[in-house]
Amino acid sequence: MHRIAIVQHAPHVLDREATLEKAVALIHEAAGAGARLIVFPEAFVPGYPAWAWRLRPGDDWDLSEQIHQRLLENAVDLSRDDLAPVRQAAAEAGVTVVMGIDERDGTVSHSTLYNSAVVIGEDGEILNHHRKLMPTNPERMIWGFGDGAGLRVTDTPVGRIGVLLCWENYMPLARFALYAQGIDIHIAPTYDSGEAWTGTLQHIAREGGCWVIGAGVALRNHDLPDDFPGRDRVYPPEEDWINPGDSVVIAPGGEIQAGPLHREQAILYAEVDPGRAAIARRTFDVAGHYARPDVFTLQVDTRRQSPIVFTS
Repeated sequence: MHRIAIVQHAPHVLDREATLEKAVALIHEAAGAGARLIVFPEAFVPGYPAWAWRLRPGDDWDLSEQIHQRLLENAVDLSRDDLAPVRQAAAEAGVTVVMGIDERDGTVSHSTLYNSAVVIGEDGEILNHHRKLMPTNPERMIWGFGDGAGLRVTDTPVGRIGVLLCWENYMPLARFALYAQGIDIHIAPTYDSGEAWTGTLQHIAREGGCWVIGAGVALRNHDLPDDFPGRDRVYPPEEDWINPGDSVVIAPGGEIQAGPLHREQAILYAEVDPGRAAIARRTFDVAGHYARPDVFTLQVDTRRQSPIVFTS
């Protein structure tokens, strides 16, 4: 059995350095409580761009650009090692960390953002870097399209883990790509919430015969900075909870083990036995004995995509 923790705390919205400092403190708090796997929500650093769902691209162009500039300036550039404080905290605590980030591409263009998740190992090294395959609806005004390079299951001391971000979890082929790699713990950082979303995660636990960790965003109006562009227009002051969180831990087969943590900013803990995943697939192994490769096959391109290749 391993203790896992879901950090359902708000970031310092649009402030990378302050959010990283908070993340480091939360990693040490969760590790001190015995957690060996610590999961943060979608786009935790420096915050999920919920304004994309509230602004009209044509009517609110100037305001959108002001907010996007702040996001771009505070996004995480992995080529600059912006996550060094988190990597160091993971190494100091000897824990595995999964963290959602707004990623700024520091290799090509230096201007495109991605909705990304990184898996950081107990030695502080980045074990996997996944970019969301398809930004959802207005998210396409914020983030670029990801690729298959991060569709990998990673060996960790708490089991074999894989990550799909938010509505990627509705993509059956993306799920299958992880199932086929023998996943024990399926991690779903998300901005979604509510009974329907929890039901989706329960389905994944049944379908994949794996643990499912839903890490939700819990954000209140007072979590926004006072100088957020168009603050009262985008987030009316009478609106208290912007998003309720609803982080949850689900066992193979679909039983809820912990949560949902609703309208609360806290750390959700649960005990997880990765061995239950393999035995759960005794009767139904969607990528194993229940597959029909003579009828269906899936090909996954795991190359990092780029519009340019330099040769010398």
